[in-house]
Amino acid sequence: MKDFVNKLYRNHSLIYKALLFVSTTFLIVYLFPKSGKFKYNFEKGKPWQSENLLAPFDFAIKKTDDEINAEKQAITEEAVLYFIVDSIVKPRVKNNFENSFSEVFSDSIPAKKISHLQHVGNDILNELYLFGILNEDYNFSEKRTVAILKERTKIQDALFSNLVKQIQVSSVIDKVLNRNNLINYKADFTSLFFDLVEPNLNYDKSFTDKVIQEELDKISYTRGSVAKGTLIISKGEVVEGDKYQKLESLRSEYESQVWNESNYNWVLFAYALLVALAMLMLLLFLRKYRSEVYENNTKVTFIFFNILLLIFLTTFVVNYNSKYIYIVPICVLPLVLKAFFDARLGLFTHVLTVLLLGFIVPNSYEYMFLQIIAGIVTILTVSELYKRANLFISVGQITLIYIIAYFAFFVIHEGSVETLKWETFIWFVLCGLATLFVQPLIYAYEKLFGLVSDVSLLELSDTNSKLLKELSDKAPGTFHHSLNVANLAEASANEIGANAMLVRVGALYHDIGKMKNPTYFTENQSTGINPHDELSSKESAQIIIDHVINGIEIAKKNNLPDRVIDFIRTHHGTSVVYYFYQQEQQDYDDVDKTDFSYPGPKPFSKETAILMMCDSIEAASKSLKEPTSTKIDAFVESIIDRQIEEGQFLNANITFKEIQSIKKVLKNKLANIYHLRIEYPE
Repeated sequence: MKDFVNKLYRNHSLIYKALLFVSTTFLIVYLFPKSGKFKYNFEKGKPWQSENLLAPFDFAIKKTDDEINAEKQAITEEAVLYFIVDSIVKPRVKNNFENSFSEVFSDSIPAKKISHLQHVGNDILNELYLFGILNEDYNFSEKRTVAILKERTKIQDALFSNLVKQIQVSSVIDKVLNRNNLINYKADFTSLFFDLVEPNLNYDKSFTDKVIQEELDKISYTRGSVAKGTLIISKGEVVEGDKYQKLESLRSEYESQVWNESNYNWVLFAYALLVALAMLMLLLFLRKYRSEVYENNTKVTFIFFNILLLIFLTTFVVNYNSKYIYIVPICVLPLVLKAFFDARLGLFTHVLTVLLLGFIVPNSYEYMFLQIIAGIVTILTVSELYKRANLFISVGQITLIYIIAYFAFFVIHEGSVETLKWETFIWFVLCGLATLFVQPLIYAYEKLFGLVSDVSLLELSDTNSKLLKELSDKAPGTFHHSLNVANLAEASANEIGANAMLVRVGALYHDIGKMKNPTYFTENQSTGINPHDELSSKESAQIIIDHVINGIEIAKKNNLPDRVIDFIRTHHGTSVVYYFYQQEQQDYDDVDKTDFSYPGPKPFSKETAILMMCDSIEAASKSLKEPTSTKIDAFVESIIDRQIEEGQFLNANITFKEIQSIKKVLKNKLANIYHLRIEYPE
């Protein structure tokens, strides 16, 4: 059991990567669409580029949106309107008419005439209430069919024009009086009915809408079907009309197909294989070309997290509305990875992510082409992210590339620019503006993952920062030495293509541990008194060696990034404090060399190796007497060659060719410092 636990502990980093790999693959597959994907691309009005297409299974031909909308409009416009009749209104009005009739018409009128007038009054009421009087003026077509309901039961059918509006009551009275040659009594009848007539029809909107919805629900969204094995379209035929609708129906059938359990599992398995393959390629790339990133689980997690985040955002936008797909700032990924790592890793990860997004987005080839080109432009144009002007210029170039590439694709598909959707260019502009969010995003990532970007390095390189000002006050000689080393290291890094900003910051802070005992270091001894005279060689060596440990402690207290602390930790590697070691050998025969050796580790990157060389050269150059070009050349060669012999650069990925280039830079820099001219052979 103990051996098993020890084995787990030794391989915990690999186990973590395996879990990260599996979980990321699972989450990406979970975000992918769980349906079939139509494997053919086609455009309306363009020739069919693939081979003859036969129906792979029976499927229904879907109606176009225009056809469906036309049917819905016809149902809505021709639907029966339902009105509820108030059955007690008509009897009440008739009863009131009988009671009020005698009050309006005088007794002087002959009885026979009175009877006739009363009969005509009843005719008017029957005419008004034949279908009913509307309670308000409704804006419906006169030819609409209506149904009159009593207690939700239809009792009568009519046209809307048969229903009497309140403003039409007077005209109905006139019509009946004209028919009976009694127009002279218009004023009397109008006065009589003005207070008597009541509306008795109310429009039942809820019931009408319910009936309309029932009819809409009965609409068939298909017209006919295509049997399995039927030729849908031949190669070279133009995709239009019925053929286009059949192809759209087939594609819709593929994309909306509900898989049975067996098919569903196969689809998930296939997706998982492809995603796992892509993520495995990324891990293999890191292991082969970026081993320092591969060994750091935090950095691997950071890369996987960014891939997953972009896939999630893209999936969210596609599910909401795919026309906004180009608003998602995919180019943030290479920008972020370039800021924290390097351009090659950023581009490789960007391409893999875009390939995965091809499973999600519509018009996948067009999308992938645009995004890969934009990613390449991002990597090529953004050189120094900490310079704000550079970022704005690069975002403008990325946006321009998007617009040009999209325009080209559109012309290829449509053959003209007449139907170009100019609003799509707005999405590209918004995408460019969203890409500017990379600056606060980088800051957030630095806090969350403990990473360091060039933006933070620029802030740390400010010599007015609290820690460097403290170094300048307590150990001015060390501060001046650090500035000189920073200049030498930056020039050397630029010569071999290393991270010049990182090595400069590392050089500025590499000796901050000397602040604890500044007078024990020669560059800070201005009084001529050497406190080492009162100490043994071993004690003096320990104080010198401790400046590395003290520097690490000070750096951590001041929250310096680990990448900067690495320079403090490695700038002496495992070298020996030779001066005190030789003194000890003169006094004693048996001397333990480890008591005079720095604890290490040795430099493990180009940048930390550069700092070790420049630090040793700058410090030792103070002892040069009457320097000449020949002396300087021999001096640089001897110091760096001794470091090589001691194996100080075995863990650093630096080549002999790069070391020779650094030697050349250091020789030229020292010659300039001592105002020497290069000695040329006669």
